[in-house]
Amino acid sequence: MQCCSSAAHAHGTPGGVASATAPAATEETAFGRAVDPRRATRTVNVTLGDTMRFTPARIEVRRGETVRFRVTNAGKAMHEMVLGTLADLREHAELMRRFPNMQHDEPNMVHVAPGKTGTLTWQFTRAGEFHYGCLVPGHFEAGMVGMVVVR
Repeated sequence: MQCCSSAAHAHGTPGGVASATAPAATEETAFGRAVDPRRATRTVNVTLGDTMRFTPARIEVRRGETVRFRVTNAGKAMHEMVLGTLADLREHAELMRRFPNMQHDEPNMVHVAPGKTGTLTWQFTRAGEFHYGCLVPGHFEAGMVGMVVVR
């Protein structure tokens, strides 16, 4: 997972919502790839909140399925949903702790301001257990992580 692109993207956007409407890259990762949202075959609603939890905390998908995540921030703090392996998320969370103003914007993440909704569309090309987390400093460590099971 690429973490800290040199592009001038803040951790979040001026409007507070980043939406993967046109993936910047279709690079294959261990957990799949970003795809055109028009290819989504299913929409999963995910809620973020200041309880430092995702609802739902577990999502099951079929290998090859393309999922549009509609991510709503029901809290008062900025949150995000970042897809990856657990090792990738831990590494990225550590970088966020060390560099809280780090600038990045990758196709496997969506930043969502309080009261806003963003989208992320992903094709899961490999079977396994993958994760999603909020990597705003302190949120991942507080338990803001969920699991995607790909069968």
